[in-house]
Amino acid sequence: MRLSDLLEFAWQVLRGYRARTFLILLAMGIGVAAVVAVTALGEGARLYVVNQFGSLGTNLVIVLPGRSETSGAMPGVLIGRTPRDLTLEDALALKRSHAIRRIAPLVVGTGDVHVGARVRETPVLGSTAEMKEIRGMDVALGRFLPEGDPRQILPVCVVGSKVASELFGTKQALGEWVRIGDRRFRVIGIMAKQGESLGFNTDEIVIVPLAAAQALFNTEALFRVLVEAKSREQIPGAKSDIEEIVRLRHEGERDITVITQDAVLATFDRILRALTLAVAGIAAISLAVAGILIMNVMLIAVTQRRREIGLLKALGATAQQIRLLFVTEAVLLAIGGAAVGVAVGQLARYFAVHLYPNIPFQAPWWALAAAPATAIITAVLFTLAPARRAARLDPVQALSRR
Repeated sequence: MRLSDLLEFAWQVLRGYRARTFLILLAMGIGVAAVVAVTALGEGARLYVVNQFGSLGTNLVIVLPGRSETSGAMPGVLIGRTPRDLTLEDALALKRSHAIRRIAPLVVGTGDVHVGARVRETPVLGSTAEMKEIRGMDVALGRFLPEGDPRQILPVCVVGSKVASELFGTKQALGEWVRIGDRRFRVIGIMAKQGESLGFNTDEIVIVPLAAAQALFNTEALFRVLVEAKSREQIPGAKSDIEEIVRLRHEGERDITVITQDAVLATFDRILRALTLAVAGIAAISLAVAGILIMNVMLIAVTQRRREIGLLKALGATAQQIRLLFVTEAVLLAIGGAAVGVAVGQLARYFAVHLYPNIPFQAPWWALAAAPATAIITAVLFTLAPARRAARLDPVQALSRR
């Protein structure tokens, strides 16, 4: 029996049992679509985190007060209190390191911003001029915070694009005064639209000089310090210098946590890849269910097609050819189901992208290859038993339906 004859015969059989064919295609399609969809979601989440951390700036090192190793939780103000505050003097001392290019100490709070009768509650960020370069921020109009002594209280601010539009409308915001708490600030710059970064929308913030933020929120403690190393190769040296400088200033106590972009990215990457693989494995179980369905349907088909099998063997078909016939049918069903599943999975990804355009949902190449391959292998494995049973049929008994 030639391959073309084998394929033609298998195709005619599938067309003849349309309800059975449809059910198997549906089962296979659901399994493949589930694998493609969940891996696209997982990969999208991983790429989103990578892009978010990448937007923070290059060669970035973050210094937080407190140590996660001793507290058992996130360091810094995220848990309310730390063994010792991180101060501006600590941050300025970091400039002694030859591996560090620039630093940007941060103070973060929330305040009501008043412009005439309009009031908007917004995050207020206190920092220095270096923050613009470290974070790669862009100013659409005006200028960023002025350079100079970070201890000097200056009544100026830079506002996010959304804050400017909501408080000033179509009116020019540059040069106008805003009131935050009991202090007034002159708007000297408007940030370009950048959107969210790690859940923090830079379009909705007001940035003031560090000393002004400390006076506004009545605190000397820093939220954290952003540090830019001179190069990627010098990041380990910068981290080591930071820990040593602060340790000497804090009476020998190691009471800060220093994290790097690469370390955080590597951690998130491992976690999200593991989750993606785990969820894809769970979704792949549906392919095993589809394989069991194929086996049951094929076992029933052996009984229904006894005369057909008997006639083929009477005409000279060998047991191997009978087995090959059943396997060919299973492969055609698996290929069809896989094609439907990939199409449906990609359609689900398309809708997810439109619902959440900020997340780059895309199925990894290995999922697009592994899901159809698993479907075909599953179909073949679960068809072997029915195929062997059909091949062992005696042609005389099969034709006589005994």
